[in-house]
Amino acid sequence: MNKLIPEYFLKMKINENDILKVAKLARLELSEEEKEEFSKQLSEIIEYVEKINELDTSGVKPADHIVELSNVFREDVVQESIETSEIERMAPSFSEGHIVVPKIIE
Repeated sequence: MNKLIPEYFLKMKINENDILKVAKLARLELSEEEKEEFSKQLSEIIEYVEKINELDTSGVKPADHIVELSNVFREDVVQESIETSEIERMAPSFSEGHIVVPKIIE
C-alpha cells in the first residue's frame, strides 16, 4: 500500500506552540479561545489525513494534472510583422528603431 502522506507528518499533534508559530508568521493576534479552537481543528485535519492514508493507492498512477493534455501550443506560422511606422505611431517613445521605456534598474 502506497502512503499519500509520510508517516512522520501523521504522528504530529498540533499544540499551542505550533499555533503560536503560525500566528506569528501570519502576524495574527489570537485569543486563548482561538488558540484552543485552531489547535483542535488542525489536529482533526491531521486525523482525517491519517484516514486517507489508509487507502490502498498501489494501483493509482500519480497525476500531475487533473485533465489529460496534449500539445496545447498553436502551430508556429510565419506571418507579416507590423510595420515599423505603425509601431512608432503606437509607442509612447520611439528612438532609432526601438521603443524607449523607462529605466527600472539602476
